[in-house]
Formats: sequence, C-alpha cells, structure tokens
Amino acid sequence: MKKKNLSWQEELNRLLKCDLKEMFPLARELNRKITFYVGPTNSGKTYKAIQRLMRAECGAYLAPLRLLALENYQTLLQNSIPATLITGEEERIDEDAAHICSTIEMLNYELELDVCVIDEVQMIDDKDRGWAWVNAIVGAPAKEIILTGSVNALDAIKKIANYLDEELEVVKLKRKTPLKLLDEPRSYKELQAHTALITFSRNDVLKLKYKLSKKYSVSVIYGNLSPEVRQEEARRFREGESEILIATDAIAMGLNLPIKELLFTTYKKFDGVDTRELRVNEIIQIAGRAGRYGHHEDGYIGATNKESLEFITKNFYKPLKTIKAPFKVKATGFQILSLSNHLNSQKLSKILKYYSKHMSFSGPFIAANISSMIELANMLDKFKELSLEQKYMLSNAPVSTRSPLVKNAFIFYVKSIIKNQEVKYTCSINTNKIAKTELDLLRAEDEVKKISLYLWLSYKLPELFIDKHEAELARTRVNLYCELSLKSNKLLKEKRVQKSKNKRYSRSKNSHTKKRDRRKSKKM
Repeated sequence: MKKKNLSWQEELNRLLKCDLKEMFPLARELNRKITFYVGPTNSGKTYKAIQRLMRAECGAYLAPLRLLALENYQTLLQNSIPATLITGEEERIDEDAAHICSTIEMLNYELELDVCVIDEVQMIDDKDRGWAWVNAIVGAPAKEIILTGSVNALDAIKKIANYLDEELEVVKLKRKTPLKLLDEPRSYKELQAHTALITFSRNDVLKLKYKLSKKYSVSVIYGNLSPEVRQEEARRFREGESEILIATDAIAMGLNLPIKELLFTTYKKFDGVDTRELRVNEIIQIAGRAGRYGHHEDGYIGATNKESLEFITKNFYKPLKTIKAPFKVKATGFQILSLSNHLNSQKLSKILKYYSKHMSFSGPFIAANISSMIELANMLDKFKELSLEQKYMLSNAPVSTRSPLVKNAFIFYVKSIIKNQEVKYTCSINTNKIAKTELDLLRAEDEVKKISLYLWLSYKLPELFIDKHEAELARTRVNLYCELSLKSNKLLKEKRVQKSKNKRYSRSKNSHTKKRDRRKSKKM
C-alpha cells in the first residue's frame, strides 16, 4: 500500500513539473530568430513590424485588442495583401490568404509561418492575460518572431530568449516627435482643437462630455465601448469632425490619433480594487499618444488642475519600472484533466487553485492564478451536469460579471448547454432612437458584450448557438445606436442607480429576469 502511494505521488510530482518550451514542438523545430523592436510610443515600432510582415510570403499579426487586429487587417487589405481576420467572436476567412491578423489568444500553434508579429509585449505583465504573450513568445511556430514593446519589457524578453536558447536581435527606436510639459494648468474654457482630456471612469467621461459639449464638438473613448464605436469616435476626432477627445486610458494602446495637447484631469484611478495614484508606466504610455508623427511637430502634456500637473511633472521623467520574472503561465486543458484524475475532483475552481499553488516550471515562469477564470469556475461548479471539459471551456468565456445583463445571459446559456437546446439571439434593447440617458447608453454597451459572448459561444458550440448572423447584424445596429447617441450634442441625462442594491442598472428593466427566461424559453 505504501509503495502504491509513493508511485502516485511521484506521478503527481512529474505532472506538476513542466518545461514550457517542450509544449510547443513545432516552434522548437524551426530554429527561430527573435527580433525585438523596442521603444516608446510613436517610435514606429508597429509600423516597422507590419512592413516586415507584408514582405513575408506568409505570416501572422497578433494583437492585444480586437480593434488592433481589425486595424492591421485593414492595413494589409489596403496594401493589396489578402488576409484573414480571426478573433474570439469574429472570423473573416480568405482561403487564398497567406496572412492572418488575430487577437493573441487565437494563435494557431500548428500552422507554420515565416513571420509572426507579437505586438505590445509589455502585456506579458498583465495579471489576467499575460499568459497569452508568454505562450506566443515561447510557442509561435514562425522562423522569424517580431516583437514590439516598451523598454521595460527588454529584460523579460532577454530572459525568455536565453531560456529558449534562441537568437535575439534588439532594435532600439526613438520617438519621432518630442513631448513637452506645459508649465500651467489648462482651463476648460481655453481648450484648443486636437486636445485630449484624460480621466479614468466612464461616468467622468460622460460628465465631461455633458459639460464641454455646450462649447466644443466632442468625441469620447472608454473601455466599455465596443471596438467599432471606439474606431468611429477616433475617426471623427482624426478627421476634424470633433475638436476635443475625452478618453480613459483605453487610448493608451494602439489608436493613432492626431493629439496635440494631452491633459490629465486627475492623477488617480480606481483599478478594480483601490483608488490609487497613476504609475509611471501608465503616465508614459498615455502621454505618448500626444504629438502624433505626421500630424504635429511636438506633443504637449499637461493637466486641467494644479495638483494633477504637479504630480504628472514629478513623475514624467522617471524611468519605467522594469518587468521582472517570473512570468505567468495558464493551465492547459490537458493539465486540468490530469490533475482532476489525481485529485479525484471535478471541481474546476479547486483544480485551478491547486495548479496555481503547486505547479512549477523550468525557466522564468510561474503558474497563473487568474481571478476572472476562478470567478467563473466558482459559478460553473454549481452546475453538476457540466463535464470538466465544458467547465474549462466556459471559464474562458468573455463574461463581464459586473454586468447583470451579461452575467444572467451567461447563466441562461449554460443552462441551455446542459439541456442541449438551441439558443437564438434576441436583442434586449430598442435601437430605433438614440439614448436619452446614461443608463440607456450603458444598457447598449452591455448589450454589445452580450453579443460578444453569444458570438464566442457560436464558434465553440455552433450546433447550439445557431444565430451567429443575426447576432452580427444586431452588433452593427447597437454599435450604430451608440455612435449616434455619443455623436449627438444633446446631453445625456444622468440617471443614478441605487447603490444599496449594488446593481449595474434597474432590475425591473433587465431583460434577463427569470420570468423572461421562462417566457422566451429557447431564445436569448
């Protein structure tokens, strides 16, 4: 009996030790070379990488955002290079194309390429998604790996290249236009065209729009907006249809905007846990959006109040904080199943926590403890009818649990999967008119997230989520509704939500109540 226990323990120990590079055999066969274009914002990193990609016979561009995948997909098409677009919720397949633009999580590790561009590699430090950059850097099956990112990721890339024993060339780039700090705060009354105002919440963005739309034409960009709406708002600002851009740090990555002056309205942000001061890396990344090459000779950074300006000035010239090892690695489906057998458990949350606590790796890596994934795992473990494979797949779904609309839709979809019944997409809002209140707009933004979830499931389970085309049409309608609502200079009336109920918006108008679920039966 003792010998059997020892054998079981030895087998478990072997399972809990991993040489990450060996999980990607095709990449190991290719004698890869890594080139890192490193530099600040507006130094031409991504431009140079895309130019190299376009010269390759076949290749892929991996984006941190669906918006960037879409933008560079369009760039390839505009240069007469056939391309395929793949994201978690959308596929535009060209059978004759030898180039792919995708979000980084959608990389195909079995498709050999000449060149693979991995954008914004400093995202390797992201607590929830950093694993995707780790996997891509280690496992992308291309002869030439092109990385782009900021200097604080340089040490990380050197460590990974050394672990892989692969050639690394570092190409350092300088910013094309200088950034200058303003000496005095800028009043809202004296804003110039091509000015961007930075705040850090959706509510503050809309409040500023309410205030400034009386004098200026305004575009807004914040994280809750869909990529299509963000792209349209950016276009309006880029083409001079709006004078002022009000944005959160959603503009910090990827969007090319003709900003001359960038003004911080605050130096604090709520990060999901606490309200804290901005970090140096955040200030530099956001500030770098000013002075776009080809639009302005210089970029100017400032603030709308003295306290914020003093803080930005104090921190602007500090060095970026270096990203340090270890780098997080996410559990694979195979590892989850293997641990389930050894732990004799079907509880995904338990297995994920065990993995994050006990898994060890060769090289500069550590097991990831992905809070969003564990939160969904806790929800899914309540459904005993789901297999472990189903729970693992669903724990990766794009679910915003802060939105009751999306959370309730997810539960409805899970129940439909258990019953093995088809689910049609039904829009929850009326898009015939523009939003009259902030609450109307919030519902529309959450509806786009519900559509994204439905489309994600339609790719995973096409036999059940059969309304892909209708969902895509609805996304177009809802995005247009949001665009027209934001474009209108009629001011959205603020409608406060009862905080004591801790609901995103009124339950009485939530289309995912139990009564509606029963009434609609197989529709959602």
